[in-house]
Amino acid sequence: MTEAKLQALLQQGEGTQVEFKAASIGLNRDAFDSICGFLNRSGGYLILGINDVDNSITGVQENQVQSIVDNMVTSANNPERLNPPYYLSPVVTSVNGKQVISLYVPESSQVHATKGKIFDRNQDGDFNITKNAELVSQLYLRKQNTYSENQVFPYVQVSDFKASLFDKVRNLARNIQPTHPWLAMNNEELLRSAGLFKRDMKTGGEGYTLAAVLLFGSDTCIQNVLAHHKTDAILRRENTDRYDDRDDIRTNLIESYERLMAFVAKHLPEKFTIIKGQRINVRDNLFREIIGNLLVHREFTNPFPAKLIIEANQVRTENWNKPHGSGAIDPANFSPYPKNPIIAKFFKEVGWVDELGSGVRNTYKYLEIYHPGAVPSFTEGDVFEIIIPIEGETVQDTTQKIEEKTRGKSSEKSSEKSSEKIIRLLKGKNDLSAKDLAKAIGISERAIEKQIAQLKLKGKLNRIGPDKGGHWEIMEE
Repeated sequence: MTEAKLQALLQQGEGTQVEFKAASIGLNRDAFDSICGFLNRSGGYLILGINDVDNSITGVQENQVQSIVDNMVTSANNPERLNPPYYLSPVVTSVNGKQVISLYVPESSQVHATKGKIFDRNQDGDFNITKNAELVSQLYLRKQNTYSENQVFPYVQVSDFKASLFDKVRNLARNIQPTHPWLAMNNEELLRSAGLFKRDMKTGGEGYTLAAVLLFGSDTCIQNVLAHHKTDAILRRENTDRYDDRDDIRTNLIESYERLMAFVAKHLPEKFTIIKGQRINVRDNLFREIIGNLLVHREFTNPFPAKLIIEANQVRTENWNKPHGSGAIDPANFSPYPKNPIIAKFFKEVGWVDELGSGVRNTYKYLEIYHPGAVPSFTEGDVFEIIIPIEGETVQDTTQKIEEKTRGKSSEKSSEKSSEKIIRLLKGKNDLSAKDLAKAIGISERAIEKQIAQLKLKGKLNRIGPDKGGHWEIMEE
């Protein structure tokens, strides 16, 4: 949080969406009452190091700051302290030599409890409503009506989900956290742990939610639940009336993400840089944010198709939205609002998005490296639009430049580059065929088959399942 934003909140004072705590030497015992209340009501800011009587900055003792931050993060992920758990990201700000800890807590699509107690908020603070059955019921109903991802489908069964996705999700989660709890769960337990099984407070019926169907559903299941569901990936450079290439994606969000990333990899050039000692693919990191936003923060019940459109000098995305404002988003002064918190949290568990609000910041950061001087735009409305200015260079242009630079070098080095491209493309979409790889890289299908054979011999690539219907597994070094 910037000092200007903090001063504005101090001037505004406490209310439904602002809570001050002194917390000079430790986290207040009732801090999670406020966190729970924010999650259950409409979100808000918890700020530690502020006198809640006169709104003066008293500060948190410097030697206690890290301990308090760690305590907040750990407790928020502990179901005994906050149930269901929720990822939180405190920020430390220094003001006139005093340390202030601020925490933005978004509204959640779930009802949360702390130590078994359900809290709600109003202008006067946090209220324990656990024993008030009517208020608790109203809270559940409001969450269900506000967030369509929570809609319950009692007749959807585990057999309606695509079985191969569960192992894929576990592998992705393992890459982020080697001891992730999903690794020890069966498929049904994983779905429940991810908040994808709920009880309908109107009817009392239980079942898997729309979020579960969108994440794991077979194509048939998804079409039965949402016949209009699709994401359109379009290349429109030369044939601007129609398209030069297109992927009409009508499948689950997990495979939709992989196909969109593969479409970007096919038509936009790579660019690498070093960040904190690591070699980073800037293009992939940039469009990870764009595609994550396109898939996660959209209103799925509306038939408007989500679109990713690559044009001559820009990439544009559009998705239907439940707006919480209107017009251009100012990255220096905006409060992120979760559109589908359960789906967003799931994407975070597999490493495809970061905490709420990071997407705008990361887009600015990576775009400045990918295309220096370019500025993205985010426009809030019934249709949420992102525009990413890019250079007009294509993958084919970049490939030609590389070939010109490397012409005359040994075929061994050329072979190594092809192998790297194969690995990169399969990381984006692991069921590409030799024909698909040959088309994307620009070499013969026979050459691709030779490279794949070499990669398998070196233990870098493994085939899972049959030629049709199987997929490739990248063996990490």
